[in-house]
Amino acid sequence: MATWNSRGLRGSTLEDLVNRTNEQYREKGLALIQKIPTPITPVRMDKENRHITLAYFEQRSTVDYIGAVQGIPVCFDAKECAADTFPLANIHSHQVEFMQAFEKQGGVAFFLIFYSHENQFYYLTLRSLLIFWNRMQEGGRKSFRREELEPQYYLNKKSGFLVPFLDGVQTDLNERE
Repeated sequence: MATWNSRGLRGSTLEDLVNRTNEQYREKGLALIQKIPTPITPVRMDKENRHITLAYFEQRSTVDYIGAVQGIPVCFDAKECAADTFPLANIHSHQVEFMQAFEKQGGVAFFLIFYSHENQFYYLTLRSLLIFWNRMQEGGRKSFRREELEPQYYLNKKSGFLVPFLDGVQTDLNERE
């Protein structure tokens, strides 16, 4: 069974930004999106600070967030990257399979990537990920570079939203028509 050993607050800043954005979207009636907790079983605790220091995952998680945007089901996973090359090892096959099944049911699935060294958010459509994923499965690159990404999916900060991913959802939906 997989175990988790605390290495600080990896990804918590991104998670906080996305959670706050979700609250803003909910308050404005634009979307209702929830964080899906990853079920863990604690093995070791730091009793003095009441923190879990070692635990195991009870099951594999699928995506970080799920909800609805104006009646459209959405699910996404948020990933942080500190370089211009994103390793596909950060994405798991069970996530891809879940997202493909989600889209077959009429939903929109995507990855929200935060390029921390550039302070830039990117909305990666599932169809774009599948190009990189299939290339890897066929023995090609195990990563993708920023220059391979579609420029219209970079998310520009505007109108008070910390992570304006609904702009990416709108662009995604427009391209499907």
